[in-house]
Amino acid sequence: MSLIEQVSNGNGSPLAQSVERSAKPARLKAIAVVGLGYWGPNWVRVISQLQQADQIVCCDLSAARREQIAKLYPEVKAVESVDDVLNDPDVEAVVVATPVNSHYEIARRFLEEGKAVLVEKPLAISLKQAAELVRLSRRRQRTLMVGHTFEYSAPVLKARELIESGELGEILYISSVRANLGLFQRDINVAWDLATHDISIILMLLGQMPESVACQGQSHYRSKVEDVALLTLHFPNGVIAFIHVSWLDPNKIRRATIVGSHKMVVYDDTALQEKIRIYDKGVTFQPHYDTYGEFQLSYRYGDIQIPRIEEAEPLKVECEHFIDCIHTGKVPKSDGVSGLRVVSVLEAADISLSNGGQRVPVSQEAFGWE
Repeated sequence: MSLIEQVSNGNGSPLAQSVERSAKPARLKAIAVVGLGYWGPNWVRVISQLQQADQIVCCDLSAARREQIAKLYPEVKAVESVDDVLNDPDVEAVVVATPVNSHYEIARRFLEEGKAVLVEKPLAISLKQAAELVRLSRRRQRTLMVGHTFEYSAPVLKARELIESGELGEILYISSVRANLGLFQRDINVAWDLATHDISIILMLLGQMPESVACQGQSHYRSKVEDVALLTLHFPNGVIAFIHVSWLDPNKIRRATIVGSHKMVVYDDTALQEKIRIYDKGVTFQPHYDTYGEFQLSYRYGDIQIPRIEEAEPLKVECEHFIDCIHTGKVPKSDGVSGLRVVSVLEAADISLSNGGQRVPVSQEAFGWE
């Protein structure tokens, strides 16, 4: 039995399973943020704004980072050691925003201590580690959530609504670009860093796992740490998705194109307004013709629609959802199994990258999409 089957078959469908325990009070006694580097301070800001915890504890080895956070948020308790957070009985939930290669060990320790955990993307550095965290969260009956922030983005949710309504017709392919100049990572390549977002978005939009992945990339500045990559995800029924990621692009690009048989959608996250555009364009094949000269494709050029979208900061929505799941015992939208799915695609992409871009099957048994 595969790791995925073991995890998904634990106690029913992971999408239907709920963490059963007694009701909690409306507020948390304390919530901790471990890691104050690039993304951790954003979590501190959002948690402070929500005011749903009596105490915020911040943890980082760097005294300079702790001092900076203390200046911005005087009410925050700043500590140096993970053990200080681990042994604090008031801390009910922890956000892990440390380097990726430390995610598994830190999350494991907090879950074993009986605390709810949200791990920034990706959940872990391997499928084996991710599966163990899911098992542990179920065994300890504690919330495990992954920071797939864009799954809480209003434009992305609108795109999913358009797909599910059938307005776009049959989905033919998705093309996504996520590029900028930096930030170079030391412990993971650009696919693990940037493509994680696009994979989580595409899996949510299509509601299924790819059958295989092919990945090509190149290291230009750090040996064996690819800074540009192209992933090709092959789904059932001929649906295909392309993901281009780069740390070496002069422009910041966050754009996805969803092509359907009836309509097409362009999602541009860098746009200040009008992040979703719906194009009533398409191609119609004429099925009956007598001669080659009569063969033709009919092109449709219709209107462009820009739907009104009420936006809220995705990170804030994600944080509220995390706290709500802790209170109610509901399974998070981006739960541990969601993180496991994304890691399984990334691990297959890594294997493909090491083998010249060959297609590599992705394990998908019992992932609970039904």
